Amino acid sequence: MAKANNRFAVVYKEGSTLTNAGYRQLLVDKQTGVTYLLISCGYGSSITPLLDAQGKPVITRTGMSDWD
Repeated sequence: MAKANNRFAVVYKEGSTLTNAGYRQLLVDKQTGVTYLLISCGYGSSITPLLDAQGKPVITRTGMSDWD
């Protein structure tokens, strides 16, 4: 059996799969600190890195030791 890969931490969730608006999550890559936005609605999903005002990826390092 393959080892579970827990590389991403879910740091925020909102919405519901039971509504037309779907749900949104913020995920943080534990290895790089890059924050991603995941949107899921109906049969579709999309994921993209969260960007700051300069167009660079948002890096989250606070509390990363607690995510292991």
